[in-house]
Amino acid sequence: MRIAVLLAGLGAWLGFANPVLHLPPLILLFPGALAWIGLQAETPRLAFRFGWLAGWAGFAGSLYWIALPIHDYGPLPWVLAVPCPILLAAVLALYPALFSLGLRLAGRGLSWPVLALFAAGLWGGLEHLRGVAFTGFPWLVLPSALSPWPWAVQGAALVGANGLAGLLAAAAALALRGRGLSAPRLAALGILGLLAAFGLWRVDAPPASVGQAKVALIQGNVDQAHKWDPAWQAETLRRYTEISAQEARAGADLLIWPETAMPFFFQDPTPLSLSVRDQVQAMGVALLAGSPAYTRGLGQRDYVLHNRAFLTDSAGITLGHYDKEHLVPFGEYVPLSGLLGFLPKLVQGIGEFAPGSDQPALALGNLALGVLICYETIFPELAQDRVEHGANLLVNISNDAWFGRSSAPLQHLHLSVLRAVEQNRWMARATNTGISALIDPRGRILERTGLFATTSLAGRVDLVAETTFFHRWRTWVETALALAALLPLARAGRRR
Repeated sequence: MRIAVLLAGLGAWLGFANPVLHLPPLILLFPGALAWIGLQAETPRLAFRFGWLAGWAGFAGSLYWIALPIHDYGPLPWVLAVPCPILLAAVLALYPALFSLGLRLAGRGLSWPVLALFAAGLWGGLEHLRGVAFTGFPWLVLPSALSPWPWAVQGAALVGANGLAGLLAAAAALALRGRGLSAPRLAALGILGLLAAFGLWRVDAPPASVGQAKVALIQGNVDQAHKWDPAWQAETLRRYTEISAQEARAGADLLIWPETAMPFFFQDPTPLSLSVRDQVQAMGVALLAGSPAYTRGLGQRDYVLHNRAFLTDSAGITLGHYDKEHLVPFGEYVPLSGLLGFLPKLVQGIGEFAPGSDQPALALGNLALGVLICYETIFPELAQDRVEHGANLLVNISNDAWFGRSSAPLQHLHLSVLRAVEQNRWMARATNTGISALIDPRGRILERTGLFATTSLAGRVDLVAETTFFHRWRTWVETALALAALLPLARAGRRR
């Protein structure tokens, strides 16, 4: 069992993006070790205990970077910041523990075909639960480790990232059955082979385009320590407008600035916001840019703050905006503030934000922009909603300066790849300090910037209206995963 815990930690650390060595295939060690624990543990209690230890080993090492923003930009010293990823990993490890427990309770007596369905449903269902429970944190889903190999994640267009994770877990579980080239092991190879064959076929099949646009991603590289300093506002605007002017002269149709690139209330007619509008008009190019915003409450002194993306036309006139819907707990708001109001936000900002809801795509000519702000790109349902509202191009604006030179920006990028594949949409990703990227609907990162570089990235993107099987049948896919997990568990419960 202890060896399984070590293998799980090693598989997660080397399988997911990390600063040392990234070996994507090793991610299969993570579900494989958990399956071995579940199928071999003498008691359900041992299965849960060692499954939890294996999950904790996998998550704790890969999420080490969480301590960086909490210490560097929050109120906690290192002695209190370092335990934060360890504690978060302890909570996230409950999901792998439940996977091992489920296999111990219901998996050992199943025929190998039913075991494959059960393992796929159980892992995929737990990944879905992790994405919604307690505000959700679907970071480090198994297929994101394979994002550097676009052909390996094309299955997400059929069953989504969670379904693909389930298939990978099923292959890992079947590999433990029998000896030599047994039927279960051949089936495991068959699952991986079919996923690879489908991926190699689909990755080179171009999606139908309904138009094109040239977008320019502007990476201002503004130090997070100075971002909200009023003395730096003019310098911030100078950086963005100078780089933007170069891209405007090169023929860009749309400039995209990152999350809160304008560290002031753009909606107010202040000298700073008027300067931006004048610059946009002078360049003659539309702009999508992030800024804090507010709406008035019932009283004259009541304000509700939003993390907002504004879209202006080439004359500097606001065409629409998008308010971030899924806020970062303890970063942009304190959850259960009635009970936890005594806790501070763990990173700097300008106040307590409120989410937006049910917002249409931002329209600019034939462009329909589905905006995802910051870590909204890790949630499959949000990208699904953007396409449901008519988006033919996904745009992720973010500020990953919080994470320093860690593996977090790359892990974040890999999750954006999955959203592009799931929804069959180009993804234009503009970040403050990197990694900015253009990702095609097959998950290929065609252009990308480095970390902490003041630069820009431009390219032509296809506007796509066609949807994937997963987009059209997502509810049924998730229902099938749930039934595949629950039916064997219910049967095992009746036997007990």
